[in-house]
Amino acid sequence: MSSQPPHPALLIPGPIEFDDAVLQSMSHYSESHVGPAFVSTFGDTLSMLRKLFQTSHASSQPFVISGSGTLGWDLVAANLAEPGDDVLVLHTGYFADSFADCFETYGSRPTQLKAPIGSRPQLPEIEKALKEKKYKLLTVTHVDTSTGVLSELKGLSELVRRVSPETLLIVDGVCSVGSEEIEFDKWQLDGVITASQKGIGCPAGLSISMFSGRAIETFKNRKTPPGSYFASMKNWLPIMQNYEAKKPSYFATPSPQLIHALNTSLTQILSKPLSERFAIHREASQKVKKAVTDLGLRQLASDSADQANGMTAIYLPENVKVPELLPNLFKKGVVFAGGLHKDIAAKYIRFGHMGVSVTDSNRDDIDRAIKALETGLSEVGYQKA
Repeated sequence: MSSQPPHPALLIPGPIEFDDAVLQSMSHYSESHVGPAFVSTFGDTLSMLRKLFQTSHASSQPFVISGSGTLGWDLVAANLAEPGDDVLVLHTGYFADSFADCFETYGSRPTQLKAPIGSRPQLPEIEKALKEKKYKLLTVTHVDTSTGVLSELKGLSELVRRVSPETLLIVDGVCSVGSEEIEFDKWQLDGVITASQKGIGCPAGLSISMFSGRAIETFKNRKTPPGSYFASMKNWLPIMQNYEAKKPSYFATPSPQLIHALNTSLTQILSKPLSERFAIHREASQKVKKAVTDLGLRQLASDSADQANGMTAIYLPENVKVPELLPNLFKKGVVFAGGLHKDIAAKYIRFGHMGVSVTDSNRDDIDRAIKALETGLSEVGYQKA
């Protein structure tokens, strides 16, 4: 049983529910961010991230910086692209627009390759785009939190290496790391950015990323200085290397309590094979998606190959309004999220199912949420045809 005060189950695509031990580690007594005990914890945390991302290359570099997942965009745009560089942004929803905006802020030139809502750009169109222009980077949102669309990385990486091998492949994994399989080395990824509060299961406040040796060399070979101070790899790279080597270092103050929470969460995640964790998320996802279908509802991602395992975006019946349904679910002890995609925000809701809500067999969050959705829809006037 959880020792947390009674509260509605938070089943949005992040922040998610947190394990008791993770929250308790946040209450660690105050300590110096350059003291030996904290330096050791931070160093171990960075090393564990290598296992989570599945990289064993010594040249790969993890970063953990105070901030949200959005800071990951700045790390990429400020350090790996230069003013005037062309960047291909694969668009599967709201967050591709934002990533493209970030690139523009730093002076590079993003081109968005878009797909219909609920789908993703297909490999032949991506190949065509790569052959038409030389792109410094290609970015893909692994799971777009606005649509629940899952992008396939392995085939994409093989395509990029074949058609445009000099292009860096960057993954926005904010809503996928910890709930979707990512094999950093095997799939030859150059960067994956994420955040603490979703599949990793740690409170919000940490920007977490992994970059390949090739990406780090791209940064080192820049012709111009990075356009950011706080997000500059020039400032952060030696800090991360020193911490992992258990050497005190300072550029900007980290959050010791959040690092302790991340350490606890990663320890829990890595206590079992990652394959088992991903399988549990797939099983929970299939259960949710079957329930959605049984209710006569549709997902934004209509093709099963495009459906994320950590969240489900659900179209509402025409006679059901988001402002009516969500408060009803809240009264039943369940919190879902409203729509985020600007073109259809009023037409759908989002159900997050990742982390302890699916991996802890003692929790009934998912079953309660499915039941609440069924009865909640009925109470606001929906009847399955």
